[in-house]
Amino acid sequence: MKKLLLFTAFTFLFSNINIAQELSFGAKLGVNFASISNSDSETKGRTSFHLGAVAEYAITDKFSGQAELLYSGMGAKTEFSDEDGSFEGKTKLSYISLPLLGKYYVTEALSVEAGPQFSFLISAEDEFTATYEDFNGETETESGTEDIKDGISGFDFGFGIGGTYKLENGIFFSLRYVLGLSKLAANGDGKNKNNVFQISGGYKFN
Repeated sequence: MKKLLLFTAFTFLFSNINIAQELSFGAKLGVNFASISNSDSETKGRTSFHLGAVAEYAITDKFSGQAELLYSGMGAKTEFSDEDGSFEGKTKLSYISLPLLGKYYVTEALSVEAGPQFSFLISAEDEFTATYEDFNGETETESGTEDIKDGISGFDFGFGIGGTYKLENGIFFSLRYVLGLSKLAANGDGKNKNNVFQISGGYKFN
């Protein structure tokens, strides 16, 4: 009985060591170049950021699975001007995103990755600044912020594809494009969707 317990303990210990060797953790930080597709107005990209944690599990020497937990800023900008004045608006959307990626290592350092991303809305607001001339010919400026969270879907689904280059010291750099697949509006038949191109840098701790 003692030999059986000892064997079981050693088996459990070495299996955990093996799992620990195959599992790595890290952190990443980067720039988001976000946009909203199918908009009726003339929207432009909005620059924001993302940051969070990374966990990678090596299945074989060539294949692994990676999960991330990120704060990610998305949205878009609108700019318009004519002889009557100008308008600048920003739709600022903040999400907690969970990308689940499959990775293939082309070389020991270079990998390509793809998989779904699940995002949960934490805040949404419109900011605007309007400049115009009043009846007296004087320039007036108005600005404000509106909470639009009730009009935005609380869940966003997308698909990401990209690549990562990892140095021997654990530092890595990655590029990724996430195509939005679910509608942005909480109600109605709107076709607006989130899209974001990401440039990241990070570090794997083990």
